[in-house]
Amino acid sequence: MILIKGLVHIYTGNGKGKTTAALGQGFRSAGRGLKVYMVQFLKTSETGELFSCEKLGECFKIFRFEKKRDFFWNLNEAEKRELKEEIALAFEFAKNSMKSGQCDLLILDEIMGALHNKLITESEVCELIRNKPAGIELILTGRNAPQSLIDLADYVSEIIPVKHPMEKGIGAREGIEY
Repeated sequence: MILIKGLVHIYTGNGKGKTTAALGQGFRSAGRGLKVYMVQFLKTSETGELFSCEKLGECFKIFRFEKKRDFFWNLNEAEKRELKEEIALAFEFAKNSMKSGQCDLLILDEIMGALHNKLITESEVCELIRNKPAGIELILTGRNAPQSLIDLADYVSEIIPVKHPMEKGIGAREGIEY
């Protein structure tokens, strides 16, 4: 199945569920015969979506390019440089996948985090959106989406926290938060 006109989605905000929303859209798309690629930025730990997508096979694939390391704010300058190189490889892979038509839906999960940490530039992401082939659906996730990206998007959803179990001291739970 080929989309007639692919659009751009942004899931942003401080609430839980940005990646979950993107995965839900990917799951729906895969169910209708679209090929889904998700490139995850700044995520290296084992998460439930990795196992789910393995079971889905070729219709929904997740790609990661970073080696496991500490949180960005705990990295030294050499580790940050290495991470920036890995982010560049992931971004290049995403651009090539989109340009070559290897997927129908491309999800750039936590791309906003890579932007926020200056591992990629806003202009690079804007250029990617502007050069998106007409038949590709594109989803970008992460907190603090810049206005320039919001202006280019067709859908923008802001997820706002109203209540979270962390406030009661309940930590992240396997299968729910990761």
